[in-house]
Order: sequence, then structure tokens, then C-alpha cells
Amino acid sequence: MVMVGFSYTLGLFELRAQSLEKHIQGIVLDSASNGLSGVNIRLTSTMDTMVTSSSADGMYYFKHVRGNHIRISYSMLGHQIVTKLLSATERSAFVVMPNVVLVPQNALIEGVSVTKTIPVVYSEDTIQYNMDAFKFRANSLLEEALKQLPGIQVLRDGTVYAQGKQVSTVLVDGKKFFGGDVNTATKNLPADFVKKIQVINYFGDYATERGIKSDEPEKVINIVLKEDSKRITFGQLTAGGGTSDRYIGSVGVNRFDDGQEFSVVGSLNNTNTSLFSFGSPSGVGEREKSLFDANDFVDPTDGLNNIKSFGFNYSDNLAENTVLSGSYSFTHKQNVTTGNSFLRSDYLGNKISNEESYRTTNNDYYHRLTAEFKHRFKNNDVLEIKPVFSYNRVYFGNIRERLINNNRITNDGTYQDTASQQNPNLDVNMLYAKSFKKPGRKFVGNVVLNFNSLNKLEHVVDTYTSIDSSMNPPRFTKFDQQYFIEQRSGTDGVKAAMSFVEPFSDYSTLEFFYDYELTDMTAVRRVEDRLKSAEFDQSFYVDSLGVSYNYRFNSSRAGLSYQYVPNKKFRTSIGFAVQPITLNGYLPREDLHYRYDNVNLVPSAGFKWRLDNELDWSVDYVGKNNQPNFLHIIPVRDNSNSQNIVTGNPELKAEFSNRISTTLRKFITSRNQYFESNFAYNKVINKIVADKTAFRNSTIQETTFKNADGYFDVKWYYLFNTPLFDESLQLDLIGNTDFYNNISFVNDERNRTTQFVYSQSAQLRYTWSDYFESLFNTNYMLNNATYTWPYSTEITAHSLLLSGATKGYLSDYVTLGAEMSQRFNSGYESSFMNNNPTILNAYLEISFLPNKLGLLRFQGFDLLDQNKNMGTYSEYIGNDLYEARNNRLGRYFMVTFNMRLQKYPKKK
Repeated sequence: MVMVGFSYTLGLFELRAQSLEKHIQGIVLDSASNGLSGVNIRLTSTMDTMVTSSSADGMYYFKHVRGNHIRISYSMLGHQIVTKLLSATERSAFVVMPNVVLVPQNALIEGVSVTKTIPVVYSEDTIQYNMDAFKFRANSLLEEALKQLPGIQVLRDGTVYAQGKQVSTVLVDGKKFFGGDVNTATKNLPADFVKKIQVINYFGDYATERGIKSDEPEKVINIVLKEDSKRITFGQLTAGGGTSDRYIGSVGVNRFDDGQEFSVVGSLNNTNTSLFSFGSPSGVGEREKSLFDANDFVDPTDGLNNIKSFGFNYSDNLAENTVLSGSYSFTHKQNVTTGNSFLRSDYLGNKISNEESYRTTNNDYYHRLTAEFKHRFKNNDVLEIKPVFSYNRVYFGNIRERLINNNRITNDGTYQDTASQQNPNLDVNMLYAKSFKKPGRKFVGNVVLNFNSLNKLEHVVDTYTSIDSSMNPPRFTKFDQQYFIEQRSGTDGVKAAMSFVEPFSDYSTLEFFYDYELTDMTAVRRVEDRLKSAEFDQSFYVDSLGVSYNYRFNSSRAGLSYQYVPNKKFRTSIGFAVQPITLNGYLPREDLHYRYDNVNLVPSAGFKWRLDNELDWSVDYVGKNNQPNFLHIIPVRDNSNSQNIVTGNPELKAEFSNRISTTLRKFITSRNQYFESNFAYNKVINKIVADKTAFRNSTIQETTFKNADGYFDVKWYYLFNTPLFDESLQLDLIGNTDFYNNISFVNDERNRTTQFVYSQSAQLRYTWSDYFESLFNTNYMLNNATYTWPYSTEITAHSLLLSGATKGYLSDYVTLGAEMSQRFNSGYESSFMNNNPTILNAYLEISFLPNKLGLLRFQGFDLLDQNKNMGTYSEYIGNDLYEARNNRLGRYFMVTFNMRLQKYPKKK
């Protein structure tokens, strides 16, 4: 009986020990009793396995540890491994481990191996992926490897999103690769060469040197190469052909030599494959990408394209503290887009509808030349100079067959627009940071110069027949208008900023700053009436459409900012600035002057609080001016499009936006989990809005612009990624909610348009084994728009995407893959928007030659031939409903040969 009771008590004790959760923390020190950062710490128990790393102070923390027989091991390259056991009788829920000292390992110990690498390391502004912790197929390019990383999505065209935001720049070992171009780096660098991928919240060189981060950061990826890949020559050669006259050919050669980099790439294809992310902003067939398109296995580019690309990049350390880099890229893109659209504009008593079928051609030549010089002087002063020159030459053609109705008035005709334009642009960014002997004292100056010009020749032909059915019999009227437009415009600007940071205590700094901005615009336009010229046998210019206009925006901002940082876990700042602005406009021909003066009081505030090593919270407020663009202010009535007349308003004021945002981030390193959520509210004073007018018994609409108050938007997003059960199953959740309260004027009546957009995405990646992997994705989007005038109207559209992809390695040399996505659309006004396309792709890859240097790929794209109808677009603004569909690349089959080129340095 005694033994039974003892056994029962012992079993109950073990059961309670198993169910009791513990929180364990401790400190790792080096032999000098200093905190040791980056130590790999692994905890195992009967119920849990957790991994973390020590902080900059040597601290580590495990939460919610279950089970008994707890063992903790401490390892770091170059140090002896230490293992600690937690007493089985320890019943406390909070345990502080004795300090652990790691002693340097002077000799190689046989039989010691690294068993696990921490996959993801989170810090304040950086998320680091240690590539050795992830499984990639040998010879994969970086683009394919990025798709396997939690929190990163890659669209089919190569656009990369990290933690829900688009990546704008790529660095290799801290230096821009091809001027920071994303596609060039991800489509050329082998994943085998990469040691780490660092996703950085980058606030700009000016903010980094000041040490004060107030503006919205951009996402930057820094690729850290392995040590044995810093001196290597590599590249690839690709050639392929297929049905529907599809072809592709590309070559790339790269040389890395301990800081010196040289690369040359070139490509020609008609499969919508671009070497470069940079391109002409005026290019037809391009549209802003969205994370909602991730894992929709369509080709997201509108129209059919023929693309030729070439570029080279050079970077070198001229001296120990001097870096020089430069790049050149050229893209020639020919695009042909056909489509149809529906535009409805609601007025009181009028409902103007415009149905168009169109064909646009675009022949775009784009050159881009970048350079970067950075030098650190012996006294630690820093000088940076970054010029960027681009030149864009475009030939554009547009023909539209359109049918416009308003009550009993119908216009049936054609609108043709052909143009050629040249657009050189130069940006120069210069920064100087002065170092002082007193720690924390800084002086930073930044100057940005911009020179932009545009020369454009345009021929517009507008013809239609107007039918008035209100008369009996109906009245037919012919309209014919032909204009030849010559336009020269230029924009020159300078932005200068100076900051002096002075610490006046161990925890406080005071910043005195001054910002200056000057923008000069000039425009000269002549409009020739070709019909009148033919009639009078001489050039006939329409004086009312001619323009000679000068515009200047001048702003200066002076202020003071206080920052308090009592420790590494808390930072707060508060600032105040005075910003006088002046807008000047001048029409020399009429001798008319327009002037607007205002003084903005601009407060700023924010704090960031790191509640513990894995949780931080930040709140920021910032005020900002937005000046009107040239279209808004040019004081001329432009009726080159007879149905949509636009008149600028030279008396517009600058907008002023007030934005407050808060972000919460949670890292659970032991479980490789990451959560981020952001909420932002933006209110704009003097918002520049459209003022539209239509007349009864007419299909003509006129638009001008005015300032109005009442605009605001609210945006919220979250993202969460976590392994499920084990690291072979990865779940990513992303959600967005946006609400816009837009203001416009229709027939001088104030119109309030609200738009609510909600999207939710879930992605599951499963690596079954070294020979099989799958991906499943679902996206849902709701778009609800309402406007109040001329009558209450509501539009609700839904879109659901289901997709899956799988890849199987039949052997070490054969790979078979398939992708399928199904989209469901409903609620749109136009029938062509409510289609439900199914996309199916498949491919077979065969590797051969020594080290698998050769790859033969057989692929079928869009097997059901439904991608050609996928270029849909919708927009609901003011009293306008606009929906359009463009053609895209359809079904084709292709055979591609790829040869990898690699040369490693000889081992000494």
C-alpha cells in the first residue's frame, strides 16, 4: 500500500510538471564577463523544442516551456559548447538560469558539428533570413529561393513583397547592384551563393546619418554573399522558342572579386520577361502591381510586348574608405494593347455612358545611367554623391471607337491620338555628414537637384456623328476636329536640408533643422487647327488653346525636435516647425499674375517602445505639404478631346496632410513566428479635387479643380507567418482594410464618395520531402463604393482566388511541376468583369552535363487559353464608374535551354 501510494504521488507530480508552463531566462557571458551576442541557444524537453539567440546584452528568454527533463545547450562558432540541465524538482513558473560563460575554442574538436541554424533573426529595423536554415533545390536562382522565405511573396513578373510592402531596392554586400534594381539581382544571383537575406526598413541616408527616423521607411533587401562566393565568376545563357512565335534569349555574366563587382546582362523576348524593374512611367500596358496578385498564376502585363534589354554594372573600393559604383540599363519595349471599356458618369437628369473599343501601340526607348560615390574621411566625415540620369523616347498611337449616350443624344465616332515625346531627366543627391569629437553631436546637410524636360508633338483627330432622337425625324450632325499640338515643358527643382543634433544629457538630444524646397515649371504650347490650315492654305493656330506659363513653388521649414532615449527599449520624440509656402503663377501673354501665400504650423511626435526582446510598439505623427501638379494649375481650356474638356485652376492652394500611424510587431523567435499590424489615419486640408460639369442634352463633360476640406482615409493591415506542426509546413496570413472618404464637386454640388476595400490572403507552403513541395493560396477581396450625388448609389464587387502549385523531383535530374488558379468575380457593372477564369500551367525540367550545368525546360503556359481575357481594371471616383478589360498573353508552349556558367578561384 505504501509503494502504491508513493507511485501514485510520483505520477501525479510528473503529470503536474508536464502541464506546468515555465518562463526561463538567463545571460550568456564571454570570458571577460561581458554579454555575448548571437549565441545559439537550444532548449529541449519532453514536450517542446525551442531555439533562440542571445541579445546584444547576452540575454535570452524562453516563454511557455512545457514538459520536464529540460536541457539547454549554448553554442557559438569558435567557442566551446555548454549544456545545462534544469532540476526535475524545479516547480517555479519563472526560472532564472545561472550565468553561462562561453570559453573560446582554441583547437578543432573532432566530431562537433552545427546541427541547426536559426532561420530568422528579428531586430529593430531588420529581419534577417539565414539561408542555410532553408532547403533550396541546387542551382536555384535567388528569385525561386525568396518564394520559400516566410513573409516574402514574389509575383510572376518578379515584383517582390516583404512583410506586405513592395521591395524598392536591392543591395549586394551593402552596395547597390545595377543601381538597386530588384529584378536584375533576383533573376541573376544563384541562391547557393547567398549567406543571408536582410530585409531592412530604410529611412534614407539623411535620416540614418542624423539618427532620427521620422518619415515612412521603404523596404530594402541586402544580399550577404558567402565568403567563398565573394571571388567568383558566374552567369547563365538562355535560349528558347515556342508556339505563337514566342521566343526568348538572354545572357548574363557577373564577376565578384572581394568588393569589386562587374556584371553584363542582355535579353530579347516576347514573353513579357524584363531584366529590369525600372522603366518608362509613360509606358502603355503597365499598371500598379498589388500583393493581391501573388500566386495568381497569370501574366500580369497588359497587351503583347516585344522587349529588348541590355545593361552593365560596375562597383569597386577605390580605397579603404572610398566606394565608387555605376550602372547603365537600356530597355526597348514595343507594346500593342487592345481592349474595351465602360465609363458611366451620373448627373441629375443626365447619365452619360461611354463605351469604347481601342487599340494602343507604344514604342518606348528608355536609358538609365546611375553612379554612386561614397567616401569616409580620416576624421569620420562622410561625403556621398548619387547622380541618376534617364532619357525616355516614346512613340505612341491610340485609336478608339466610341459610343457615347446621354438620354436621347448619341455620339458615334472615332478618336485618334498619335504622339512622339522626348523626356530627359537628371537627379543629383549629395550628402555631407560632419563628425565631432563629442559623441552624439552631428551636422548633416543634404541637397537634391532635379532637372526634367519634355518635348512632345501630338496629332489628335476627333470625328463623330451626333444623333438627336428627341427630334422627329432624328437630327444628324457631323463633328470633325484635327489638332496638331507642340508642347515644351520643363521642371527644375532643388531640395536642401540641414540638421544639427546636439546631445545635452546622457539620454536626450536636441535637433535644429531647416528644409528648403524650390520648384520651377515652364510650359509653352501651340495648337494648330489642321482643318483651318488646309482651308486657308497656311498654319492656323488656336490662340485660346496656346499656353505660355511659368509657375514656382517655394517652401522653407525651420524647426526644433527633441528626442529622449533613456535605454535601448524606449525612444520618444516631439518636434515643431514653421513652414511658409508661396505659389506663383504668371501668364506672360496676358500679363496675369497668380499668387498664394500661407504659413503652416507643423508639429511632429512619435515614440517606440520595446516592451521586451520580442515585442515593440510605435506611434508616429507627421505633417506634410503636397503641391498641385501641372495638369491641375495650367490655366487653359483644353478641348483636344471634345468630349472631355479640362481646364486648370492657377489659384489652387497646396494640400496639407496630417498622418498618424501606429505599428505593433511581435517576434516569437523560439517558434519562428512573426506578427505585425499597422493602423494609419490621414486627413488632408485643402485637398485638390475634381469639379465636373455636364449640360442637359449634351454628352460633353468639363473638368476643373478646386480645394476642399473633408477628405480622409483610414488604413489597417496585419500579417502573420508561422510554421505549423514543424518547419516543413509554413502559413502566411495577410489582411488589409482601407476606407477612403473622397470629396468632389458635380455641377457645383458637393459629392461625397466613400470606398471600402477589404482583402484577406492565406498561403500555405508544404515541403513534403527533399523531392516534393506544394503551395496553396486563397485571396478574397471586397470593393464597396458609394456616392451621394446626384442620388445615393452603391456598388459592391467581390473577387475570390483559389490557387495551388506543386513541384516534384522525379530524380536528381528530372523535375515536374504544375500550377493552377481559379478566380471568381461578381458584382461589377460590366459583364466582361464578372468572368471566372481558370489558369493552368505545367512544365518539365531535365538537368544534364557535369554539375547539372545544363537545363532543358518544356513548358505550357495558360493551357486553357483564358489569361488573354484577364486584364481587368475598375475604378470608382466621384460620380464616375470606370471598368476596362485589356488583352494579355494567351496560351503558348515553349522549349527553353539554359546553361549555367561558373568559375571559382583556384584554391591555394
